[in-house]
Amino acid sequence: MATSGARAAAGARRPRAGEDALLSRAAVTAIRAELPAIADDVVSQIIREVPAYEAAFEGPMGETIRTAVQVALGGFLSLVSDRRGPDALAPRASALDGAYQLGRGEARSGRPSDALLSAYRIGARTSWQHLSTQAVAHGIDPATMASFAELVFTYIDELSGATVAGHRDESATEVRVRQRQLERLARHLVTGAPEATVLASAERAEWTPPATLTAVITPDSQVGSLLQSLRPGTLQAPDQPDLEGSVVVLVPDAHGSRRAALLRTVRERGGVVGPARPWLEAAASFDRALRVRGLGLAGDTEQHLARLILTADDAALADLRARVLAPLAGLRDSSAQKLRETLRAWLLHQGRRDDVAAHLFVHPQTVRYRMTQVRELFGEALDDPDTVLDLTLALGVEAADDASPGAPDLSGDGSGSEPGEGR
Repeated sequence: MATSGARAAAGARRPRAGEDALLSRAAVTAIRAELPAIADDVVSQIIREVPAYEAAFEGPMGETIRTAVQVALGGFLSLVSDRRGPDALAPRASALDGAYQLGRGEARSGRPSDALLSAYRIGARTSWQHLSTQAVAHGIDPATMASFAELVFTYIDELSGATVAGHRDESATEVRVRQRQLERLARHLVTGAPEATVLASAERAEWTPPATLTAVITPDSQVGSLLQSLRPGTLQAPDQPDLEGSVVVLVPDAHGSRRAALLRTVRERGGVVGPARPWLEAAASFDRALRVRGLGLAGDTEQHLARLILTADDAALADLRARVLAPLAGLRDSSAQKLRETLRAWLLHQGRRDDVAAHLFVHPQTVRYRMTQVRELFGEALDDPDTVLDLTLALGVEAADDASPGAPDLSGDGSGSEPGEGR
């Protein structure tokens, strides 16, 4: 990959004919002879002062760095022996590319860029101590020494910049690659992929499995702030079918006492929180959250279990309603709605007339009147436990179509003056 330093090197001015060299041939020869010793000293100083490299520079790695130092300084000597002037420093593209690749390798090894920068500072200081000693020994005057110092540190700074650029680019690439691996893992989990596939995906992503995962479905606009509030290791599975405008995330170990904190965080963002499940069974948590979302509900799926059960088989529920509410079928729609809503409230409030009236926003006498009508229609069936169970299930979830016979109507009426039979 080309670097800015490499491009600068390609366009640098070459020496003009007759331009004097900065160092004499004898000085360059003496310095070249000392390059192995300089390289050894540079490596020793880096090991001593940068703990991250103490083990890394042992064995073959240390020898590789020594060779790299010699090559870099040798390239510098070739440049400085050709010309004079403060703009003489222009590392060749090969040197910059080598420095760039060094940075990439360091990123892959897991060492931070600040360790690299420290190593370069130490290398520059140590190299200058040797180079300046030789320069003085060969009679370089003070003005030339100042130019020489500028060239040394500018050259090393160019190499340092190329190395840091390589480290940065490789780190960014690794982050993108790992993010894709984590997203692939999340997709495997929410779709219920085979266990072997999930385990291999987790290993590739270097993701440590938790005890449980909890699926959370949240609007796209909220996912960024939500992720900042969630536990490390949270996975995100974008672009899921049936989730247009929303994203699913899998939160690790949000069970037990930690669930309350997760619910508070999600509640503020209009999301749906599935149950905690063993991490390999995360698809079950996602499926439940998806069902609750499909019902137009939000928050804790554990608060909607009864509704989930009652709507698990829509056809069966419709058949049950048609059978047990058959006595209402011959009434006008408006009358059937009122009796149906009253019967539902009566069952849910266990026949407490005042509670039923409060629930329906009607007078208790209205409740008494309506229940008299209900008893006339259903007869002794209202005293049969099986019928009561069927009616409770049938009316447990209000019908979606308010215009259908027996659908709830909260308007109430004021016709409750006629006495009737209580339950």
